[in-house]
Amino acid sequence: MLRRRRLLLTVLAVTALLTGCSAAAQPDAAQPSGTSAGTATSPAPTTPPPPPELPGGGTQVFPGHRLVGFSGGPGSAALGSLTGDLGAAAERLRQQSAPYGGDRAVLPVFELIATLAHPFPGPAGTYNAATDDATVQAYLDAARDAGALLLLGIQPGTQDFLPAVQHYERWLTEPDVGLALDPEWAVDPGQQPGDVFGSTTGAELDSVAAYLDGLVTAHGLPQKVLVYHQLNPGIVRDEQGLTEHPGVALVKSIDGIGAPPAKVATYQRVVATLPPFVHAGFKLFYEEDVRSGPLMTPAEVLALVPRPEYVLYE
Repeated sequence: MLRRRRLLLTVLAVTALLTGCSAAAQPDAAQPSGTSAGTATSPAPTTPPPPPELPGGGTQVFPGHRLVGFSGGPGSAALGSLTGDLGAAAERLRQQSAPYGGDRAVLPVFELIATLAHPFPGPAGTYNAATDDATVQAYLDAARDAGALLLLGIQPGTQDFLPAVQHYERWLTEPDVGLALDPEWAVDPGQQPGDVFGSTTGAELDSVAAYLDGLVTAHGLPQKVLVYHQLNPGIVRDEQGLTEHPGVALVKSIDGIGAPPAKVATYQRVVATLPPFVHAGFKLFYEEDVRSGPLMTPAEVLALVPRPEYVLYE
């Protein structure tokens, strides 16, 4: 009996010894393979993507650039040159904008008339119609191929500007998409676009600028261009209601039609109320201007005071 007890104790001792050796030979289950005790594995550092920029680089529109653009829409040459073959239109724009380079880099602009005023109310009763996403995407693709900004033109009819603009929010969160507002086509309920000149106020324009500025901040975007077209001083009332927003480059584009002396006179009259933080723009019409006299040359446009920072051809 004593012998059997000694044998059993010997077996237990050997088993314990072997178990201890096996455990010592195995890596700690809580310790990752290939690391030393007490050392944590750190993930490889990642480089954040660069912030979005304007076409050609940078995040500020002015004073580094002069904008030169075409306006238009699909299926109607009457809306401007930006129709049909957009690649061919981009090449014409490149040639047209070349003389404006001089003191600044030219930044081309595609101004798509995205919301078009109508003389009839339509399903929503707003006397306007918004273009479809496929059209906006096609124009944005063409603008990017040309290294251009895309501006969404808004003719609101009887709708307020802000909701008409907010319809395009998914596009306005892109770094190269801005706005061009046309208050000539902003009429009161009971009025019909085209029968009367529409108008807006500085406060209404400011609500759109504040909205854009908020998108720039929320999405880390470069400055947005916000153009408002103005045919005569009465088109924008109480312009002092418009305030400066760091994320928005504001441009007042003067849209007079006619021979050069008449266009210059309209420019001087409308630009007289230009707020100090708003940049001047000038529009030329390939057909309407030529009916009254020769189309102004780039040299004549650049001789205007103040010198336009956005030149638009329709």
